[in-house]
Order: sequence, then structure tokens, then C-alpha cells
Amino acid sequence: MGMIRDWLRRRWTASGAVKVDAPPSKADAGVTPGGPMAWARARWPEATGPVDPLLLGVVVALMAFGVVMVFSASSVLAQVRYHDGHYFLVRQGIFACAGVAVMLLASRIDYHWIRPFTYPILMVAVALLSYVALGFGHRAGGAARWIAVGPVHIQPAEIAKVAMLLWLSYSLSKKQEAVRTFTIGVLPHVLMAGFLGLLCMRQPDFGSAVMICVLTLVLLTTAGAKIGPLAGLVLLGAGAAFVLVASSPYRMRRVEAFLDPFGHRRDEGYQVAESLLSFGSGGTTGLGIGESRQKMFFLPEAHTDFISATIGEELGFVGIACLVAAFMWIVLRGIRAALRAPDDYGTFLAVGISMFIGLQAVTNLAVAMGMVPTKGLVLPFVSYGGSSLLVNAAAMGVLLNISRHREGADERAPSVSTPTAPPAAVRRRTTRPPEEFVGGAA
Repeated sequence: MGMIRDWLRRRWTASGAVKVDAPPSKADAGVTPGGPMAWARARWPEATGPVDPLLLGVVVALMAFGVVMVFSASSVLAQVRYHDGHYFLVRQGIFACAGVAVMLLASRIDYHWIRPFTYPILMVAVALLSYVALGFGHRAGGAARWIAVGPVHIQPAEIAKVAMLLWLSYSLSKKQEAVRTFTIGVLPHVLMAGFLGLLCMRQPDFGSAVMICVLTLVLLTTAGAKIGPLAGLVLLGAGAAFVLVASSPYRMRRVEAFLDPFGHRRDEGYQVAESLLSFGSGGTTGLGIGESRQKMFFLPEAHTDFISATIGEELGFVGIACLVAAFMWIVLRGIRAALRAPDDYGTFLAVGISMFIGLQAVTNLAVAMGMVPTKGLVLPFVSYGGSSLLVNAAAMGVLLNISRHREGADERAPSVSTPTAPPAAVRRRTTRPPEEFVGGAA
């Protein structure tokens, strides 16, 4: 199944690229002594173009759209609760501006420089998850998923998802062909995903646990792991999920409400039933921006987890179709960036980030439409919330940076068979990580 990596390998072979098995000397690399910065500039592919403008434009448009819809969905609640109808609007506007700044900054930093920080980021994510899993987090809605830092609430599960993507991309790009072995290529990654999933379950946050496991399977498949072991793990995970749901009265009530939301409209099915009424009342073109009736304290979390229901009511089927098209565009442009990435690390990062955004959007819409049980996942770039918006923006900035590395510029580089070709041009085409040159994999 590792079509992406096989495609890249065939392209490199056809263009005459070779792998370097020995550490490059400064003389061979064609750089003057300047420490690891100069060596890295010769070793890693350089960005050869601007960011993908179509991808950037859609993401910024979604953030702006989110500010408008958060205000529309929350103005009544903000007026009653905080005596200020613009309370959520101001905060979401600040989050959106900060998100754009973070995204643009991340798009200017070469994604290869993230590699040395992979394990520190992962350890921070584990520490934050452990903190809330032990019961020290801010509790709301029956779950302790947040860490309160003044007026800002940080959700460690969002950081853990991106940290897991970074670690998977880093690890899989090092192991290369070894990923097809179960003990080296599959087992360590599945164990880490399971560990983070258990920490999420302690909050409880079943949706984030499932998302981490799904993203792990997606990247393992992209890297070329054998389908047999992965299928076995999927079956094992499905069985474990069934046991976890069946052993929890809280989750069983959610499943029953999912199967018959209007039959449980007075309890667990209330949220989904009101959400379906929102979609139904919107019709084809909706009631108009700001004209939602369900936000009048009928639909809980109308500006967060169920903001897509408010969009459906105010903009109708047309609005939801445009929203789905926007997220499909993000995924397609992300896969395009993955196919054009100069190395496996960039490919895995681009695929992971694209699916991270796409799967969250699909899950949020499916929950609001009653297609899957309630998961508690927000709609990326649109739902109210600072931590999820900033994390998604940072991840999108990394994807935008990967999109700057154009395939065409590498193919125009001189072949290694050309006498005048500098060795550094060849080394920029290899995918072996610098850690293998300076002391082995961590």
C-alpha cells in the first residue's frame, strides 16, 4: 500500500539520484566550516517557491468564516451569561489573528528543523496529558480535558495529536524498509498510540483517543506497512472499543441516543435531536446569517462542537456543501504537497496533517448529523476555541512550508553523472536523516 513512498522512490531512481552512505566531509559538501547550520543547508532540500496560495487562501477564509459564525451562534448566550454580546466574537477574533500569525511564521521555518525537537514536543504532550489524566485539569461537562492558564484553557489532547504526527513522521522516515517488519515498523508506533489513547481515555476523551489511533494507522499504511498486521490490529482495536463502550454506562447511553436520538430527546439524545432540527429547518439555502432559532438555548454548544448545525440552519445545504468542499480542498492540496515533497519525512508530515484536519472535519459533521455517536471534536478553524485553532494553524503552517519545496526544481538539478555537478546537489536528494550520519537513530 505504500504507494506514495514507492512513487517517490521510482522518481528518484529514474532521475539518477543516489543515496550517500558515508558522512559528507566539508570539502565534499562544498561548504565552509560553519557548524551544523551550514552543513544542514547543504544536506537538506531548500524551499524553492512560495507557499501554496490556494491552500493558504482557503484556510484564512475558513478562519474568517469561523469568526462570523461564532458570533452568530454565540451572541445570545454571551449577552445572557456575560452581559456582552460580543464576548465570544472578540476572543475568537484574537484567536484567529494569532492563528494566522502562527501559521505564517511556521510556513517560513523549514520543516526539517522540527526533527531535533520531535522528542521534546512528544514529552511535553505526554506530561500535559498525564497532568489532566491524574485529575488536575479544569473540569467542564463531566470531563477534565483542559489546563487553565489565566483566561486561556489549553487542551493537551490537541497538542498530543500533532506531537504524535511529528513523531510518526520522524520515526517512519528513519526506518524506511524496516517499516514492513512488525516488531520494528509497526509495534513501537502502535504502543505509543495506545499509550496516548489511554491517557486521553482517562479524561475522558474517547474521540481524541480514536483520532490518534486512526492517524497512526493512516501513516503506517502510507509508509508501506503490511496490511495483514494492520488489519489484525484494527480488529483488535474494534474489540477493545466495544468492551470500553459496553463497560461504561455513560458511553452506552450515548450509543443508545445515537441509534434513536428522538427517543432519548429528554436526556442523552437531546443535543443530537436539536442538531438535526437545525439542519432540517435550514432547508436548501438556510434562514440567513444571524437568523438561527436553535441557538436560543435549544441547541447546546452551538458555537463549539455543534457549530456545523448552526451553519446548516443559517446557510442551509448550500452552506454545508461549500464547507465540505473547503475541507476536501485542504486535503487534496495537502496530498499534492506530499507527492511533491523531496523526502519521506515531508511526505509523511503532509499526509498526516492533511488527514488530521480532514478527519476532524468529517467526524464533527458526522456527529452533528447523527451519523456517529457524539465525540466532542471541534470543527477545525471554525469552532470557538483557542488551543485547537492555534494547534491546527501551526500544523497548517508546517504543511504550507512543505508545499514550498517544489519537485520541479529538484528535477532541474544536475545529475550526479555530470562532471560539474557539486556533491551537495546530490545529497539534497537523499532521504536519510542527518541523525544517521552523526551517531545513529534515537
